[in-house]
Amino acid sequence: MTRRTFAQLLAGGAAAAAGAPERPLPLGYNTYCLRALRWNDAQLLEYAAQLKLDAIFLQDSLDPKAQDPAHWKEVREMARKLGLHLETGGGGIFPKTPEAFKTSVDHIIRNTERAKAMGSPIVRCVIAGDRTQLPRVPMEQNIETVVKLLKTVRSRVMDAGLKIAIEIHKDLQAWELKTVVEEAGKEFVGVYLDTGNPVFVMEDPITTVEVAGPYAVTVHLRDSVVYETKAGIAVQWVPLGEGTVDFREVIAKVRQHCPPVYIYIKPITGRPPQILPIYDREFWKLYPKARASEFARFLALAKKGEPYARPMVVEDLQGRPTPPHFLSAIQYQQKEHMERSIDYAKKTLNLGLRWR
Repeated sequence: MTRRTFAQLLAGGAAAAAGAPERPLPLGYNTYCLRALRWNDAQLLEYAAQLKLDAIFLQDSLDPKAQDPAHWKEVREMARKLGLHLETGGGGIFPKTPEAFKTSVDHIIRNTERAKAMGSPIVRCVIAGDRTQLPRVPMEQNIETVVKLLKTVRSRVMDAGLKIAIEIHKDLQAWELKTVVEEAGKEFVGVYLDTGNPVFVMEDPITTVEVAGPYAVTVHLRDSVVYETKAGIAVQWVPLGEGTVDFREVIAKVRQHCPPVYIYIKPITGRPPQILPIYDREFWKLYPKARASEFARFLALAKKGEPYARPMVVEDLQGRPTPPHFLSAIQYQQKEHMERSIDYAKKTLNLGLRWR
């Protein structure tokens, strides 16, 4: 799909304002969700075409040639032949020590080169795995570090004609990430808007879209169950449409707040619930400037939720490989949850173009 075609498809916003039906938003999937299958990039691209999707987001590629510049061109050509819009990028960028600053710079530049060669208009970055991995200093200092890092690579990213897409992760709340984008420069930094991570920082994904949506350059849909427990609030990722979040409202908010974007389906399942210990004073030291109104909205979401009641194999545990005797079950589950989520996106949320 060409950029011109994409622009024409999304021109439906003005028509909708005049009373005409809104055009569907283009749909893709995030490849990280199928990592247990160990597919190479070609297999992942072919799968997207098989599902009649419009796009693919290659995240954390497991292809043996993932870092080979010759392979980048091959992937770009294959995506073109399959008619797929492609987006990609790298991982964590926060320098753990002052001495690691240059390594972080080099990491972003390398991933910018890879993204450009593969035909991606953006380069994905993550600040940190979660909030606890950031230095225990005032968050303003961590934001200053990230802004300094981004400004250091500004010319290289802009010369490549790309934008950095900072993922909404388990580290910053949306208002904090908005500060990063505005202070670094909206002309080359935007937001990779993920709806699954906000609940881990006590944020309703609707708040995330409202606050960070205007800066979005890509949107990834992931559902969660959010519910109260005696120890705090539990959060767990589930297939799209099976959690506590109202995704009809999410898509309406995306149309209202975001510029033209591709929508990617990103169900990461097979992990146990995580408890946010909101009654523990120590926990709140991570959020000294949390906004009461936004927390109240998140609490209201939790009061509507309940534990996930459908069958799920919980053996995709971070920090260790899947036990061999569970591997085939996790492989089956990742693929089945992806297809279940895509089916919901198509039939319930009216997303996607090519499958019609």
